[in-house]
Amino acid sequence: MRLRSLTVVFISCIITFLSWVIIPPAVALTQIKLFDVSYKDCPPELAEGAVISSGSAAANCFIVIGKAENGTNKTVYDADIFGRIYDANNDSVMQNRTRLGSITEVPPGISDFELRISVPANQPTPLKLKQFKAAGFSGQVRR
Repeated sequence: MRLRSLTVVFISCIITFLSWVIIPPAVALTQIKLFDVSYKDCPPELAEGAVISSGSAAANCFIVIGKAENGTNKTVYDADIFGRIYDANNDSVMQNRTRLGSITEVPPGISDFELRISVPANQPTPLKLKQFKAAGFSGQVRR
């Protein structure tokens, strides 16, 4: 009986040791700084027939542009873009929604990004873009 308990303890120690040595790489959220964020009108071929998501109401098409800074030495994948967009009257353009889109890949360093948005045609411009940031993964996420 004593030999059996020593075997169990020995195997437990080996499993514990191996779990410390063989650790899979962590895939955690990496924060991406977004700056120089502005917008421009969509080209006519993208803007044609634009409607908002809630129905068939007319919409204006804009492309949000800016720079993304990845401070790590690894490419970040599937980075979700978060931010707030207000019209000229300080009314929210995207009610109850801060996730605006995503960036497929953000290489290390500074890179450009673009994001297409549709804004109801009855909301006055200029738009105000605030609190933009992004977060993604250091490894590709399975789909």
